[in-house]
Formats: sequence, C-alpha cells, structure tokens
Amino acid sequence: MISANGITLRLGKKALFEDVNIKFTEGNCYGLIGANGAGKSTFLKILSGKLEPTNGSIVITPGQRLSVLEQDHFKYDEETVLDTVMMGNARLFEIMREKDAIYMKEDFTDEDGIRASELEAEFATMNGWEAESDAASLLNGLGIETELHSKRMGDLTGSEKVKVLLARALFGNPDILLMDEPTNHLDLAAISWLEEFLINFENTVIVVSHDRYFLNKVCTHIADIDYGKIQLYSGNYDFWYESSQLMIRQMKEQNRKKEEKIKELQEFIQRFSANASKSKQATARKRALEKIELDEIRPSSRKYPYIDFRPEREIGNEVLTVSGLSKTIDGVKVLDNVSFTLGRNDKVAFVGSYELAKTTLFQILMGEMEPDEGTYKWGITTSQTYFPKDNTAEFDSDLVIYDWLQQYSPVKDITYVRGFLGRMLFAGDDGAKKVRVLSGGEKVRCQLSKMMVSGANVLVFDEPTNHLDMESITALNNGMIKFPGVILFSSRDHQIVETTANRIIELLPGGYIDKITTYDEYLASDEMAMKRQIYTASAEESEDD
Repeated sequence: MISANGITLRLGKKALFEDVNIKFTEGNCYGLIGANGAGKSTFLKILSGKLEPTNGSIVITPGQRLSVLEQDHFKYDEETVLDTVMMGNARLFEIMREKDAIYMKEDFTDEDGIRASELEAEFATMNGWEAESDAASLLNGLGIETELHSKRMGDLTGSEKVKVLLARALFGNPDILLMDEPTNHLDLAAISWLEEFLINFENTVIVVSHDRYFLNKVCTHIADIDYGKIQLYSGNYDFWYESSQLMIRQMKEQNRKKEEKIKELQEFIQRFSANASKSKQATARKRALEKIELDEIRPSSRKYPYIDFRPEREIGNEVLTVSGLSKTIDGVKVLDNVSFTLGRNDKVAFVGSYELAKTTLFQILMGEMEPDEGTYKWGITTSQTYFPKDNTAEFDSDLVIYDWLQQYSPVKDITYVRGFLGRMLFAGDDGAKKVRVLSGGEKVRCQLSKMMVSGANVLVFDEPTNHLDMESITALNNGMIKFPGVILFSSRDHQIVETTANRIIELLPGGYIDKITTYDEYLASDEMAMKRQIYTASAEESEDD
C-alpha cells in the first residue's frame, strides 16, 4: 500500500495540492486524471519520492518495492537492452553484478566464498535464476525481438526504447507501479499486451494516461485531480464520468430543493413576523433558515476546445484512387504495391505497428514525397488538409498565433481569427504567443485550427492525439465522428479508431490488408490474424533471400 497524508505543494503563491489524503491499496489499478496543469505528473513524482511536498508525507508499506516508468530515453544508452530491463529490480541486479565480480577473481578467498554463498541464497529467494527469461518474455511481449536483447540501448529507435523502459518498470513484479503515459509511442499491439498484463497484475498500479479506452480496460478506480484536491471513485473512466456528472446533477437538485425551502421560509417570516400569535413560529423558521446552506458547486477546471470540421463543398463519388504505390527508404521497402479506392463515405483507419509505412503513404498522398512506383489521383471535387506527425517545420516561425492562423484563413478579419482561437482555448493574450515557443499540446490545437479554417472535405491525420489532453482528445473524437466528408487517419487511441473508422487498412512489411469493418471486429477476426502472419512471414523470407 502507498498513501498520501496531508500532502500540500506550493509553487510560489499557488497551491497545486492542498491537504490531500488518499490511499492506494493492493490489487487495484488507479487512473490518475485531471486537466492539463492539474498536477498529475507532479503527484506521481511526489509519490515516487522524486519531489518533496511543502507539507505532508508519503507512506509505503515496509518492505514493498516501488517501480517507476522512466521518462529519460537516453539514460541507459550504454547498457544492453536485457540489462536495462533487469536493472528495474535494483537489488537483484546489484546481486548479479556482485556475484559476477566475485567469481571472476583470480585470488578467490574464503571470505569471498562466504559472501558468494550469501548472495546466492538471496538471489534464489528473489527468483534470480528466472530473471533473464522473465526480462526476455516482457520484451518479446512488447514487440522487442530476441535479436535486439543483446544490443546497446543507444542503437535502438525511440519507440523501441520506450518499450524497453516499460519492460524495465514491469520487471520483477514490483509491489507498487507508477506509470506516466505508458501508452505514448506504443503501437496498438503493444498497448493491447500491456492492457492484458495490467489486468492480471495483482499489486498496486497508479497510472496517468490520456487514452480513455486504456483507462476503461485496466482501471478499478479513478483518482480525479481538480482544484488541488483528489476525489477517488470506484470503477473505470466511463464509470467516473457518469458518477461525477450524476453527483453534480444531484447537488444541483439538492440546491434547487433548498432554494425552494428558503423561499418558503422567507415568505412565511415576511408574512407573519409582525403577527404576535405567529411570532414563535416565525422565529423558529428564522432559525431553520439560518441552518440551510447551499452546496458549493465549483465548475470543473477542465476545458474542452470546440472542434468542428465543416467542408465548404460536398464531396463527389470519386475521391481517391491509389494504384501500385511502392516506396523504398534507406534500402527498406516501406510500401509494396499498395492499391485502394476511396468512396465518399469512407473513414479509413490505417493501423498496425509499421509506423513509417503509414507516414510515408500520407506524405505521398499529400504531395510531400514521390513514390518509386505507382500513381494516385484525387477526385476533382476533393480538397485535402493534412495533420503531419512531425509539425516542426510548421512552427519554425516568429509569427504570433493570430498571424500564423490568419495566413491560412479565407477570412482575413482579425476578429474572426480571434473568435476562432478563443474556441480552441487561446483566449485573450494567449493568441499573442509566438508559435515557436508553444507547448506540444498548443501546437496540436493550432494545427487543428488550421485544418478547420481550410474548409476541406478530406481530412488526413497522422497520429493527431500526441500531446493532447483528455478533453481535447474527446473534442477531436467528436469532431471526427460528426465530419460529413472523408477521413484517412492513423491513431494509437483505440476509442478514436473504433468510433470513427468504417474501414481498416493495415500496412504490413509484406503487403497490406483492406477490410470494411469496425476496428474491434477487425482485431477479433481470425481471418485477419492469419493474413498478418502470412504477410509478415513472406517479408521475412524476402529479407533472408
């Protein structure tokens, strides 16, 4: 168990947390949620001991081991992948290193023998003989193939490092597991594996995530941070939402009844206070009136942007024809003879772990890259707007937000642009920020604003939820569902894929699968699983040749 007792954290004059008391018990998974800036990551740092609170204390059951998902992707670049994972259990790894050092001594003494014996006993107690196989199993489950286990961390890609650090946090069955955005940069297969792991995990988990589907799948409780307090709810994210909304409705209803009672008492007092025969009753009602207190209903600190994509013209029947597209990058065939035709009602999710293939396809379709072979043709009634995965070039500018958006807006009136940005949570002086210094989430909201003002009838998204908070993701999800045009998109957010897409295309190393279906039906299909295996095996055979 881990508990926070009277935790207060002040940053200057502002209190981020005020006298927070909460217990996290064994066998439960707690989703820590709240608006951007509410202090979710900060609270995890306090729980882990990396940040000292102004007042209060964190208490962990004696003897329990706490594990934290590391955020520094370069910290272990000189270590091997397997060692990095096993370092997640610091004491076990220390024993392994000390044992190896003793056994490598040329002048092995009696004292060394005694010490080695002590270490071997502790090693066996900690199930050390299974350490390497357990670490390898975690890595394989997350999609890190066995041939990478002996490589240096510095030789891995960014997404591979994320998976290794996650395996490191999970290694050795920690008693308390703290994770901040564990699904970031994970492909959908790895997220699915992690969900199953946490569902079967018997100890304490506290996780911050913007992935609603993930929180619904793994959480037994939700800890909601709002206005410096943490309110605990039983159930998953959807249950929290319904419960919190129900609580507000009940408080409003109670206040309404109290207000009616107040009015009734006030009318009686006003009518009979001067009447000698009724004076005692009037006095009693005055005392009753003084005891009635209305519940304080503070509005949530959460803010939802207004995301609404409205096409200027209706799309025709001919939308996009792709014929035999192929592309090789750095000697690797990323796209291999990809062909498909889109209709006016298609909302297509491009899924799978082959991230580079999806990004490459989008860049080709948006004219940012030339294919090696094949052609594509947009219909004459279409207009496209694009959300790139890497938006660095978009914001390499000294323009302020107002001017940046105005250059893309068909309406050049600054009042129109200001009103538009206000709906996207850039109110007042926020619009005068230079785009170069914006946070990741602010840049995404700017990018979405650009797409909205375009009036395009075809939306192309490459991982649009990166850097967005829960409220913005929900608003984006609703905007995509309502959009009457065509959408091509990739996303790690399961709920967005499931609720938006009516067609799934999975790009694989040896080909692709194209199916008109929902995402959940696609994942459950044995036929699709078999096709994936065939394409992957075919690609591996080609590499061997």
